Amino acid sequence: MKIVTSRVNLSTRGAGDLINITEELLRILDHSALKNGTMTVFVSGSTAGITSFEYEPGLIRDLHEFYEKLVPSGTHYHHDDTWGDANGFSHVRATLTGPSFVIPFENGRLLLGTWQQVVLAEFDNRPRERDVVVQLMGE
Repeated sequence: MKIVTSRVNLSTRGAGDLINITEELLRILDHSALKNGTMTVFVSGSTAGITSFEYEPGLIRDLHEFYEKLVPSGTHYHHDDTWGDANGFSHVRATLTGPSFVIPFENGRLLLGTWQQVVLAEFDNRPRERDVVVQLMGE
């Protein structure tokens, strides 16, 4: 078994930025020369997440509305009392989404569904530089 680690560096616009990183992941897999195994995609930081969905304008809008209903940005969060950075909602949204996503691959292809893309979800209330760690394990 071989382990290959790579990184994708991204600049985000802040809360609500959803960035499709699927093409980058495909390039990383192709350059690894691995054929079968798993790919773990992990974002460093506590105010962003990695998820998967059909990346199209309607669903992007639906997700923005969903997060705002579930974890409103205009609500008081105790985290804000601690640091005064008014991004408590960002931490809660990131916790619900999770920092990583695992994708199996076979014959050098990610086993994603036809309409399934892998997406970095930025929740922080300001633009950020994000480091996405991509680790492949396989043969």
